[in-house]
Amino acid sequence: MNLLRRHPIACALLLLVLLSALDPLPPLVDVVSGAPPGDAELSLPVWYVVLAPVSNTLDALTFLSLDRARWLLAVWVVALAAWGYLRGGTRRRRVARGLAAALAPFVAGAAAALLPRPVARLVTADSSVTVIDYHAHTSASHDGRPGWTALDLARWHAAQGFAASYVTDHNVVFDQRVGQPVRLLPGAEWSVYGQHVVALADTLLIDRDRFNRDARSLLAVFPELHRVGALGIASLPEYWRNHWDDLDDFVAAGLDGFEIVNCAPKALAFSDAPRGQVLDLARQHDLLVVGASDNHGWGKATCVWDLSLPGAKGYAANRVVARPIALAQGEWLPWTAPYTQGWLMLRGLSWSERVSWLTWVLVILIYRAVPRREGDARGLGILARSLKVRIFRRRAPPPSA
Repeated sequence: MNLLRRHPIACALLLLVLLSALDPLPPLVDVVSGAPPGDAELSLPVWYVVLAPVSNTLDALTFLSLDRARWLLAVWVVALAAWGYLRGGTRRRRVARGLAAALAPFVAGAAAALLPRPVARLVTADSSVTVIDYHAHTSASHDGRPGWTALDLARWHAAQGFAASYVTDHNVVFDQRVGQPVRLLPGAEWSVYGQHVVALADTLLIDRDRFNRDARSLLAVFPELHRVGALGIASLPEYWRNHWDDLDDFVAAGLDGFEIVNCAPKALAFSDAPRGQVLDLARQHDLLVVGASDNHGWGKATCVWDLSLPGAKGYAANRVVARPIALAQGEWLPWTAPYTQGWLMLRGLSWSERVSWLTWVLVILIYRAVPRREGDARGLGILARSLKVRIFRRRAPPPSA
């Protein structure tokens, strides 16, 4: 009971890690069926598992929708600032501690976007499928990370199990040839009348002004893409937010498919109900459905992979597998993010990750809970005593004569 009173956060975290195992989420789901894919799984690097509390937390921050990220940031900044300020000490020390604590969520967000770290890798049992990304960017896009080259993008994809990716910079045709460590394919993302259309193939520059006047002119972009040998895919979140009532017209005009998952924060709020309607429309008209990392150089992990099937066309040509925590962003109200995002993260832990969490929490708890003896070196007293390593103990002064 004294341990619980002195270290409530550690004890609560141990309990949550254990309770979350009673209602686990699978590491991956097939987005169409909602079931775990039987022929694909996530392979976790050793250091990802060893550092699971850090790895999982940074992934969970990466997979926040925009509105949920705002709520999580606002609530935790206030909560941590209050926690830092209300602890003991002089007023100046409490203010400094409160400001430092308030910065922690911003530091964590920056780490999620920029910190090099191990990431999960998709492994498939069927060697005939191609793991592909249909939508990604380099620094050639106006919102791409400065200095994010095609080679950087290829390495990013390779680390996560992709074999190929289309490079779809905003209103810029990708014309490089990159075959290693993954194959980068030519494409573009055209912005026309509130809709982003992902063009797949070695397309040419188009005159966007022709298709940017109104909804009717927008529809002409699809036959234009076909004329130059490209497929046109409607991107998220634009068709959901700006053209939801125009989807039948898109199909009639020659649209080739829809994104049904997009890892960009502004697109992760796309929920199961509208996704189901889009899937029904695509199934009815035999259209391609895809997932998109929409990588711009920010963030180290993807939430979705595509399994391209050889010889198949239309709706059957591609399978989309995604991480449940990303799909859940549209199912929870934004203001719940400060507590539901962490719970979703813990529910998605594998047993190896769960053991890593328990180990780290217990080691820190024991280190902080066991009192040090007088004479133990600062910070290493518990280790010195547990391992009986005398080198870490200060030598007692010789008795005076």
